[in-house]
Formats: sequence, structure tokens, C-alpha cells
Amino acid sequence: MTSVKLKSVKKSFGAVDIIKGIDLTIEDGEFCVFVGPSGCGKSTLLRIISGLEEATEGTIEIDGRDVTGEEPSKRGIAMVFQSYALYPHLTVRENVGFGLSLAKLPKDVIRQKVDAAAEALQLTHLLDRKPKALSGGQRQRVAIGRAMVRDPKVFLLDEPLSNLDAALRAQMRIELTDLHRKLGATMIYVTHDQVEAMTMADKIVVLNSGRIEQVGSPMDLYNNPVSPFVAGFIGSPKMNLYDGPVAAAQGCKTYGIRPEHVVLSATNGTWKGSVRHVEHLGADTVVYLVVPEMGEIVVRVSGDFKAAHGDILWASPVAGREFRFN
Repeated sequence: MTSVKLKSVKKSFGAVDIIKGIDLTIEDGEFCVFVGPSGCGKSTLLRIISGLEEATEGTIEIDGRDVTGEEPSKRGIAMVFQSYALYPHLTVRENVGFGLSLAKLPKDVIRQKVDAAAEALQLTHLLDRKPKALSGGQRQRVAIGRAMVRDPKVFLLDEPLSNLDAALRAQMRIELTDLHRKLGATMIYVTHDQVEAMTMADKIVVLNSGRIEQVGSPMDLYNNPVSPFVAGFIGSPKMNLYDGPVAAAQGCKTYGIRPEHVVLSATNGTWKGSVRHVEHLGADTVVYLVVPEMGEIVVRVSGDFKAAHGDILWASPVAGREFRFN
């Protein structure tokens, strides 16, 4: 079983602590996503697992074996980066099989492995093309294929979709989750995009300033966030969060309500405000309402909801869907 275990992992650069003590187990076959804002330590943690960064303290186990002091090439991992890093003068077939050629595997073995990866990634018809003749999504699939042919125990993916446009990112999310199902491999994926985390992960690890804020399934984190940080990071649009008098009136330090758990009315409700902005998204409409005693509240309603700048509306939280953090 190819599990990954981190025990008391820390990383410091001089006096600056980047990773502040991580204990985490990623089970065999899981698609685990590290998510958090820029600077939270997620890419550094991935590089520590890969061996590209050395942990200051702690141990890393892969497949039950302590690999803390081992070179990346001996850890049984394959890494896919944000940059495709393809050789422009080589064909797709040659790029995918490049590492195997360096390892001097027999040519028939290389061909077999490359053909199998190409079929899984829908690259068979592109094997004789060079990178300049490929789209961004196709280039990223080539980079993934190059990792696949090594038969790694663990795939490590560092923001691999961030260079793609929105439509391609959505397509590649589906293709990557399909690939995970086919391979049954353990995958660890880094992103700052909570939509990627919610739509792809079996397990999400939310990182905040070098520490784990919460670990759980996408819906665990959505329904049961342990802190305002997680509550505000998971979900789109993000949760409305209020401190000060608004929270005090609710008997807590921080009060939260998700945009989809607020009801709007033209006649009555809990909070009265003026419409600042309306975003029509088709199936949904997002309304930004300015309420004098609390500031702005963001509300997600059905796409056919009628509202315009300056309208006076009432907003009410859905009973049982409020969050109170102390």
C-alpha cells in the first residue's frame, strides 16, 4: 500500500519558519489536495515530500519506508509542475519516453509504456507532433504522461492547471480525476484554487501559515469548518464573516453565513440594505447588499431573481445554516 506519512515535519529558512510542524497521513490511492493562499507553505511541503527540499525536522514515509534522507529518484515519486518543461525539439513520443530512454530501458518496453500512457491521456494521435503544435491542455497531458510511464508510487502535482484558461482548467479537472480512477494511484495535488480542491479531492488539507488548519473531505470542510479561515476559504462565493457588534449580537466572536444560505425579500427580513452590485451568472445571480449595521453581505440566489443597483431589499439567514466561531 502506497501511503504517505509526515511526522512532525518542519522547514525553516534561517530564522523564518515556513512549515511549523505537520503531522499527516495520506492513504493508499487517495487524491489529496493541499490548498491555501500564497505563502501558506503548500508547495514547500510538496517539495519536502518529493525530496527537492530537505526538512529541517521530522520524517517522511512513503509506502511504509522512511525516505527522509533519500534522493528524489529513489523515493518512487513522479512530479508534474506548473511549467510543462517539454523539450521543443522532441516529439510527444520522445518527450513522454525521455526518462525511460535515459534509464536505458529496451526500446520495445519504452514503446509499450508510452503507447499505454498516450491511450490513457488521449494523446495517441499526437505522438508524432512537437510541443509547438499542441494546445496548453495537450502539453500538460504530455507532462503527466512523462510522469505516468515511470510507474511511480505517488504522483505529486504542483499547480499543474494554473497556466490554462478557465475552460481548459475545467476540462483538465475532469481528465485528471478520470485518470486517478483508472490508475488508482496516490496523488498529492497543490493549488490555491478552492474550486479545484472541492471538485477533485478525496481529502483536502487546508494550510494556513505553515500549519494545517483542517483536514477532511470537500463536504466536511464545507459543512463543518473549524475556523473562520477555513469557512472563508472553502466555498464560492466565500462565506460572509462578521466580527464586532454583528457577532456579539449572535453571542460569538465571528458570525458566518454562506451566500447561498441567505434569502432576499422586497418586503421584510432580518437585515435591510441597498443593492450595490448584481452579477448575473445564468443559473445563479449574486447580489451585493450594503447593510448599514453590518457592511456588505453577498447573497447567491436563482438566476431569474430581479434586482438592480439601488434597490432596497431585506436579507435573512436560513435557520440552521449559520456559523458561530468563538
